[in-house]
Amino acid sequence: MTRGGVRLSCRDWGGCGRPVVLLHGLAGHAGEWDTLAGALSPRYRVIAVDQRGHGASERFPREVSRAAYVADVVAVLDQLALHRPVLVGQSLGGHTAMLTAAAHPHLAHALVLVEAGPGGPNPRVQAEIGGWLDAWPTPFPSRESAVEFLGGGLVGEGWAAGLEERDGWWPCFDREIMVASLAEIAQRSFWDEWARITCPVLTVLGQSGIISPQESETMLRRLPVATAASVPGAGHDVHLERPAVLRHLIQEFLEENAAPRGPARRPGRGRDRGPGRLRGGGRHLQPPPPA
Repeated sequence: MTRGGVRLSCRDWGGCGRPVVLLHGLAGHAGEWDTLAGALSPRYRVIAVDQRGHGASERFPREVSRAAYVADVVAVLDQLALHRPVLVGQSLGGHTAMLTAAAHPHLAHALVLVEAGPGGPNPRVQAEIGGWLDAWPTPFPSRESAVEFLGGGLVGEGWAAGLEERDGWWPCFDREIMVASLAEIAQRSFWDEWARITCPVLTVLGQSGIISPQESETMLRRLPVATAASVPGAGHDVHLERPAVLRHLIQEFLEENAAPRGPARRPGRGRDRGPGRLRGGGRHLQPPPPA
């Protein structure tokens, strides 16, 4: 599909339940969500989006403002007739999802933020990300070498899946577009937008991720509809490092907030979800141990 002349690519996993829209992080791609999408698609209509400048979407968009990313999500919802979806995003994708829910409260049914939040400004972020991307030894001579450099294991595999082969292995994004996409995050925070969210929110943080405990506590204090979980042993790429734990948390959240309603339960017959049971009201919770 296109919006304003910008090509947008989506992976449509089908399904006939409530829509779930998945948004990857900076320098990522829609395929990072394949495991989660496959688990959710039997019960939900799952769409994974390549955000502008990423994956199979427009590589050199003229505009990379936060508003442009949000408008892309709105266009996807409109063109695919996705009514009141759950927006799920990691890192920059979570930031996009958050801003979409804030600017268009009638569009989002619920929100899942993975390693994303409203804090800032971070004047160093563009230089840090630019330096990180400059360190990539591209072209990688083989996919295996890319996997190893990009973290190895599930994380390296997830990142390497976004490379394209053309006389070596190259990223499907432009370094300058990535850095420019962070301009507003470098300049200001987004607490005002956070306060405008009205739908249920689940925030999932890696134990050693980029969201500080102070920011997480402030998020919960300022938005009572939010619930937070910290995933032990995970960093920023929770969706790649601990996919089973993340899947469990999201499925529990969707059961509470987005699943089709069956017959009413008899009194006293409620389910005990065990250690992963979600609780609302601006609370922290612990996820279940990895399977």
